[in-house]
Amino acid sequence: MKLTKARIISSEHLFGYTYLTWFHAPPLARGASPGQFLMFRCGDGTDPLLPRPMSYHRIRKGAKGAEIAVLYQVWGRATALLSQQQPGTEVLMWGPLGKGYAVRPQSQNLLLVAGGMGTAPLSWLAEQSVAKGKNVTLVIGARTKEQVLPASFFPPQAELVIVTEDGSLGHKGFVTGPLEELLPWADQVFACGPLPMYQAMAEVVRRLNDRTPVQVLLETPMACGTGLCYGCAVETRRGMRQVCKDGPRFELRDVF
Repeated sequence: MKLTKARIISSEHLFGYTYLTWFHAPPLARGASPGQFLMFRCGDGTDPLLPRPMSYHRIRKGAKGAEIAVLYQVWGRATALLSQQQPGTEVLMWGPLGKGYAVRPQSQNLLLVAGGMGTAPLSWLAEQSVAKGKNVTLVIGARTKEQVLPASFFPPQAELVIVTEDGSLGHKGFVTGPLEELLPWADQVFACGPLPMYQAMAEVVRRLNDRTPVQVLLETPMACGTGLCYGCAVETRRGMRQVCKDGPRFELRDVF
């Protein structure tokens, strides 16, 4: 883990409450992998008091070293402050933290399932996987078409399956529909989204009696991100685990 002041390179309002911010932060890029996260503090003093976790969205080479991106929605004081910062501003960050996705070398067909902002870490996983010659299908679920990221955010080699609840783009319904159809094809499944999505996925897996490995990223409130405060403990089949230290990657069947 590295603690550093990351300098904002650019901040872009994409749509609704969604923003993309790039940072110059070479120390935070070293050793990072899709599914890991970082913690950040934005603002002076004690408002907000606690730092916030944020998934790595992508890493690229910059003119002066590695740059990292976070893709996020504004829901509270900390993310609102982050979205208002101008290029050149420094933000205190530490990472990489947690355990990211683990792709087995023998897995060739990868099914990625994203709900809402779950596309943040999965787009990077898709990018890395197609670069290694993997077959990638990415299922993206959203309430409406205005909440779906443009195709330019994903590698062109990946097959995109769009699902919206109102049917305004792609298939009408939920990600569980494509999941049920594509499970027999997949060697591994990687998901990121809200808890209700995971619960619905677990029901599909149990009903089909399918043994395909399914890795999910859990999101809980965190105060430190390093395992010191035990504020992110969750119950699993293997006992109590900390999302920040033992996760955020978990096997779906161990939690749901």
